[in-house]
Amino acid sequence: MGLNADGTAAFAVGATEAPMYPRSSNKPAQAAAMLRLGLPLDGELLALAAASHSGEPFHLDGVRRILALGGLDVPALRNTPGYPIDPETMVAYVRQGGEPSSLTADCSGKHAAMLLTCVVNSWPTDGYLDPAHPLQAAIGATVAELAGEAVARTGVDGCGAPLFAVTLTGLARMFRSLALAEPGTPERRVVDAIQAHPEYTSGSTRDEAELIGGVPGLFCKAGAEAVLAGALDDGRAFALKIDDGGFRARTVVMVAALQRLGVDAPVLDKLATAPVLGGGVPVGDLRVAIDWN
Repeated sequence: MGLNADGTAAFAVGATEAPMYPRSSNKPAQAAAMLRLGLPLDGELLALAAASHSGEPFHLDGVRRILALGGLDVPALRNTPGYPIDPETMVAYVRQGGEPSSLTADCSGKHAAMLLTCVVNSWPTDGYLDPAHPLQAAIGATVAELAGEAVARTGVDGCGAPLFAVTLTGLARMFRSLALAEPGTPERRVVDAIQAHPEYTSGSTRDEAELIGGVPGLFCKAGAEAVLAGALDDGRAFALKIDDGGFRARTVVMVAALQRLGVDAPVLDKLATAPVLGGGVPVGDLRVAIDWN
């Protein structure tokens, strides 16, 4: 789903009006909701609050810093334990005897910010993942407001947090709303943080960071099961999900969507195809063949 700068539909392919779970693509809206509730973060730590991070050392240090602001430590985290998702970082971590933990799991920045938001509001930190908790109720309301539609249903994300379903059109509107927010507002502060520190929201080797760094005015956020959404500072926005959840098509389709919206940048040419390997060597490539009409 793509939106023009004025919010009208630029293109729509597939079931763009069917509710779906954006997974971690919801995180910028979740971070904006927490800022509205008094979350005292900016800069790289705010970018980390909206992250699916790679588990690199600077990510883990940032999570500890967020927790410390609330007088908390790692055991307070209730997200699902995991290994770092950056391959080289994971290998180094395991060689050092590391076990899956809530700190190294990719959602720990968001969970640390959720805990800090609870502390700021004198809400209980126990049960902060309950959909009925005031934190989650406020986040759900913010997702609906920014998406311009009611949350279709509430599930449970892989990290254990409530997961709010919207349509692809609603997800594109959500990112457009964030991008067009007035300077200094919670929504725009999240966008500014992600644009300034994309490596904190993803990782130093991730395609999201490369795209944000290579396309002026872009911010984007990926989610599990091949979801990705983003917007430009002028209001052009997009949201996509690959039906089978296959990761390898996600970036290729996103590049095609940005090009369809009129974006031209060298990084898009670089990421427009993905290699298909046979015997460990390229034997073809993955490319987009979409009827945009």
